Amino acid sequence: MKSRAIVQTGPKQLELRELPVPEIDADSALLRVEACGICGSDAEQYDGILPVPYPVIPGHEPLGVIAAIGDRAARRWGVDLGDRVAVEVMLPCGHCLECRGGRYQICRGGDGGLSGYAYIPLTREPGLWGAYADYMYLDPRSIVHKVRADLPAQTAVLFNPLGAGFRWAVELPRTGPGDTVLILGPGQRGLASVVAARAAGADSIIVTGLSRDADKLRLAVELGADHVIDVEQENARRRVKELTGGRGADVVVEVSSYATEPVAEALHYAAPGGRVVLAGVKGFKQVPDFVSDLIVVKEITVIGAFGVTSRAYRSAIRLIESGKVPVERMHTHDFALEDAELAIQTLKGTAPGEASIHSCLIP
Repeated sequence: MKSRAIVQTGPKQLELRELPVPEIDADSALLRVEACGICGSDAEQYDGILPVPYPVIPGHEPLGVIAAIGDRAARRWGVDLGDRVAVEVMLPCGHCLECRGGRYQICRGGDGGLSGYAYIPLTREPGLWGAYADYMYLDPRSIVHKVRADLPAQTAVLFNPLGAGFRWAVELPRTGPGDTVLILGPGQRGLASVVAARAAGADSIIVTGLSRDADKLRLAVELGADHVIDVEQENARRRVKELTGGRGADVVVEVSSYATEPVAEALHYAAPGGRVVLAGVKGFKQVPDFVSDLIVVKEITVIGAFGVTSRAYRSAIRLIESGKVPVERMHTHDFALEDAELAIQTLKGTAPGEASIHSCLIP
């Protein structure tokens, strides 16, 4: 049995290959991929900014059906043949200090490396370690979540960005009723943060973006934002003060991609005692005009956000299954497996005439 898979052999180098489907044992499983979401880190991996060992199969947001499963794996995960599952990206080792401390989302596998789907080389057996494929191997360390089978795959696969929204905009900054939440960036993670903050009972939600983000800002309002700010047309600092009675935001979530200016601006937007969550990666660039004294005099808490927890994924899946929020409005593009490069370019905004919020590959 063979599986098609997209293999990355270097920066901006993707190949469609046919690879053998591995045999499974009592502790592992095989996933038939229904959809794989595409996010900003896929673009960074494609560009070579996010270091990965080549050759590698990208794809760390898998939704699929259990095609084969060992007895012990079925008992451990509480799933069986034919069940639809969402698969978490990380493969925690379970014994390092991070795992033992309950921070498995920053586990490095005990050897200093990132251990997760899409980041393990093809040369490591059994090989199908990414979801840009027809089938994906499920390692015994996998964490999976059952998902209702009657949902469209394009909607169900939103579990990953929405999970990030719940972790970054709610769980980490402890957002709750009465809080004003400011979200910098209206991409898929920013919109997911709107949904999560609204579900957590935030009192007011503000979203910033650029003029080219007009459609995304309108969607932010549909999904629960109270106010949006075009930072190219308005003085954002002044507008945030107006909207917060001069105090600033209790929670600032920075999820813009590559741009460093919002990181420095976040400190100006935050209220005294506020919490700033930094989740948008910048390609390891330095941040000009970062005034650390603002952290001191306002006693701001700055929190780095890298991964997502099982609790946040469960919150996301429950929200999707409830149908109470039109999260499907975030999804804009489907791509065939062989069009993976076009999918990434569309997400990056470099495909002529196309603009994407959330895309996925449908093998």
